[in-house]
Amino acid sequence: MSSAPLMRLAAGALVVTSLLALSGCATLSEDAGIGDVQARIDTRLEAGEKQPLQWLQTAEARQQAAAEVDRLLASGPLSADAAVRIALLNNPELQMRLAELGIADSDRVQAGRLRNPGFSYGRLKRGDEIEIERTFLFDIFGLLTIPARTAIEERRVEETQLRVAGEVMRIAHDTRKAWIDAVAARQAETYWLQVREAAEASATLGRRMAEVGHWGVREQAREQGFYADATARLAMARQQSVETREALIRQLGLWGGQTSVALPERLPDLPGAPRTDANVEQAAIRDRLDVRLARRQAEGLAKSAGLTQATRFVNVLEGRIMNNSSNEMPTQRGYEIELSLPIFDWGDAKLARAEAVYMQAVENVRATALRARSEARESWLRYRTAFDLARHYRDEIVPLRKRIAEENVLRYNGMLISVFELLMDAREQIQSVIGAIEAQRDFWRAEADLRTALTVGSPAASSLSNPQPAARAAAAGGH
Repeated sequence: MSSAPLMRLAAGALVVTSLLALSGCATLSEDAGIGDVQARIDTRLEAGEKQPLQWLQTAEARQQAAAEVDRLLASGPLSADAAVRIALLNNPELQMRLAELGIADSDRVQAGRLRNPGFSYGRLKRGDEIEIERTFLFDIFGLLTIPARTAIEERRVEETQLRVAGEVMRIAHDTRKAWIDAVAARQAETYWLQVREAAEASATLGRRMAEVGHWGVREQAREQGFYADATARLAMARQQSVETREALIRQLGLWGGQTSVALPERLPDLPGAPRTDANVEQAAIRDRLDVRLARRQAEGLAKSAGLTQATRFVNVLEGRIMNNSSNEMPTQRGYEIELSLPIFDWGDAKLARAEAVYMQAVENVRATALRARSEARESWLRYRTAFDLARHYRDEIVPLRKRIAEENVLRYNGMLISVFELLMDAREQIQSVIGAIEAQRDFWRAEADLRTALTVGSPAASSLSNPQPAARAAAAGGH
């Protein structure tokens, strides 16, 4: 064999090897990027909330997760931290978000691989002449743009990780708020049960006093009306307890026997002091995931626009290696390059669109940063107001009502006030207790919203509840 064929064979082998090296170096990540998401959320979760993320793709993984959920549920009344850990392990929506990481990782790998080559074979016969045509086709343009396409998909993978981390954190915070609502509703239900029992005893007392002539129809009707109202309030409290409990169960992804989850009897006590204002605006701009995502998207679009400008005239660039042989003519060898000509489409619209999309992303960064600053300030003020209000109920209103009740009992024992006045004061005390429960609930919800506003994104629209109307309605039977 002469040296020329050997050189052509070696050159062909080198080309094939280079193509395989360029197109086959990208491989799927072992964890689809879950580790990167884990690192982002661990810096934003409290110590007791941290739970390793798992993409449950196998029956064995699901069984292990179910066993861990059962262990957390069996450890006693469910705490807020344990609820968050269960959600990070078992929430179906979270599993959907983790699947997005696998999709993005697959797109990254696909972008780093060359389109499969093509081969065509033709056999033509004309009289005694037989012509055989063989063509090997591969995508030259795809080969040249592999590095740029891979870089774009890698940036999209990072964007997906930021977006998924934000969704995971939102699930964690929503779970905490669902736990707060469920425990507060149970606490209110327990209290309304006590109120109903006291109202029933009061109504019975009123009926007996009316029978012996000590009370008139008006006084007896007041007590009966208070009992009827307390019964209605208890029914409403029970319904609220069921709804908030089911919302928590959905957030935890529980079903079957797991739904009999035990909750604490009351909300945690207020902290000794509120959080200090450490420039919440700066913290939001630095730590919020939606701000980081907006910036990363703008950076990625800027680089993508550069690729669009570089390739605006090149739509298709393909190469063909041809080998034609005939039984009557010498074998033909050669190559063919196919390039689309920019006659009708010069790529200006494509470039203009890329630039417009980039400018849109720049304005999105600005809008996201402005929203983050405003929401941080608003959430901080709501948090401080909720803390001050809850502390006011705890330290001022409830103790004052208790002291008044104790004094009225002493005056009743000394026959200085009537039983009717004693009952009236008891109804006013209901107002303060219900208000304290609602204020305590609002504080813990505001605390969760503040964490969301500083580390994740926009908190759910919420406001401090006014405990007065509901409580006043409860006591309306005595006025």
